[in-house]
Amino acid sequence: MALSRFQLLKPPHTSVSTVSLFPRVPSSCSSCPRSRHRPSTSRRLCIPSSNPPIQDSINGETSSSTIVDGLLDYLNESWTQFHATAEAKRQLIAAGFQLLNESSDWNLQPGGRYFFTRNMSCLIAFAVGEKYRVGNGIHVIAAHTDSPCLKLKPRTASSKSDYLMVNVQTYGAGLWHTWFDRDLSVAGRVILKAGDGSFTHALVKVKRPILRVPTLAIHLDRSVNTDGFKPNLESHLVPLLAMKLKEESADGSIQPCSSKATHHSLLLEVLAKELDCKVNEIMGIELNVCDTQPSCLGGGKNEFIFSGRLDNLASSYCAFRSLVDTCKSPSDLADETAIRMVALFDNEEVGSNSVQGAGAPTMFQAMRRIVSCLTSDHIGEGAVERTIRSSFLVSADMAHGVHPNFLDKYEEHHRPELQKGLVIKHNANQRYATSSVTAFLFKEVAEIYKIPVQEFVVRNDMGCGSTIGPILASGVGIRTVDCGIPQLSMHSVREICGKEDVDIAYQHFMAFFRSFSSIDRNLSIDF
Repeated sequence: MALSRFQLLKPPHTSVSTVSLFPRVPSSCSSCPRSRHRPSTSRRLCIPSSNPPIQDSINGETSSSTIVDGLLDYLNESWTQFHATAEAKRQLIAAGFQLLNESSDWNLQPGGRYFFTRNMSCLIAFAVGEKYRVGNGIHVIAAHTDSPCLKLKPRTASSKSDYLMVNVQTYGAGLWHTWFDRDLSVAGRVILKAGDGSFTHALVKVKRPILRVPTLAIHLDRSVNTDGFKPNLESHLVPLLAMKLKEESADGSIQPCSSKATHHSLLLEVLAKELDCKVNEIMGIELNVCDTQPSCLGGGKNEFIFSGRLDNLASSYCAFRSLVDTCKSPSDLADETAIRMVALFDNEEVGSNSVQGAGAPTMFQAMRRIVSCLTSDHIGEGAVERTIRSSFLVSADMAHGVHPNFLDKYEEHHRPELQKGLVIKHNANQRYATSSVTAFLFKEVAEIYKIPVQEFVVRNDMGCGSTIGPILASGVGIRTVDCGIPQLSMHSVREICGKEDVDIAYQHFMAFFRSFSSIDRNLSIDF
């Protein structure tokens, strides 16, 4: 059921209201990334339905308009996995979630809302139902905060032909040709030394373009359009920073800058200015190369989102906003018998095998601690194991929308379309963790709320990507469904997805949190 403006339909026992369904149109790509977009009209759309439509509100506005605006703001704020986690942290605290420390004791209560971060690139947030009992399930939506990009090497300074160059390494499986001839900059985290000798962690983002990877003129590469653009990723993908600087020696003569420096002094000066610190206070850097073009709406009717890092910040944003917006008031958790959770991991694009990745036991450790905190003095046999077996995970990662110019790359009967809902991913070889049971349960959520859903399998003669779904399903032993928002240009420096699909995903995730407990209790498998 694909509507021009998707609506979340609540079950019959809930009340209904009338809302404006006309989408707001944001300003152009050149506008300020953090600006708030205003409605162009107050006109209403009437969509016939056998069930009355209702929209949840966020800050007094309809969710359909604000969720897309919020995503654009989130994307423009979140140039790196660190910034994405920090912005999610800010919004969770603003919504009343309590920050926990993994190294400290936890004191959890029914009805409480909590979260913690790891490495400032991984985040676990959860809300405890008022009627939760040990052994009941934990309902999780998991995504990842990282995207394919260029990262600075430990020693970044190099020079060629009087150009200052910045050494980079490729991270993940990016479409690296798309990084050429883009206005690039750097962002990430820096370790600073304070005056008292202590060290602090600071996030930095240089918003102006300071880097560029230029392509070779066609006059010097005549066959590029026939033979293809095949850059060497070590020698051709090195960004330019500036022309080589000169420095004065003690006797006043001009000397070339030292080529033995770890980082160019110019780069450190740019970072120091951004951080309002001295260059000698910068002790360490962990920086990504980032495209400076803002995320925005595009297309003839503003129906698309044009942005970098949609894979997988679009899923991350819809996940944690759906948790926040289904746990706003005490009444939202009054009848909940489960625990609602969102898990955002780092390093998915390189296999998840890190302290902050899905391959680490972060989520399982959190589950065990939650159960321990919420039990009485006597913990029944297998309390944690019973909880996990009653739990359910939605692994949310972007999906392959059908490309109109490459139809032969898709299985004929499984071609997900933009603007038609989340895609459930299937793979018989377990590259995705979806089973017939988990697909049924997730589709049942959609059926009850009249939410459109699609399905995808890769062609038998093509390889298949994977997600954190199989990693968590096998590592924790939790029932899992893999799904994602359909998109084009996956792993490009600039990706595309449908505006409607972001709203649909957000509504589907909210429906999952609100209704899965009652749906799941009606299905029996291992009995």
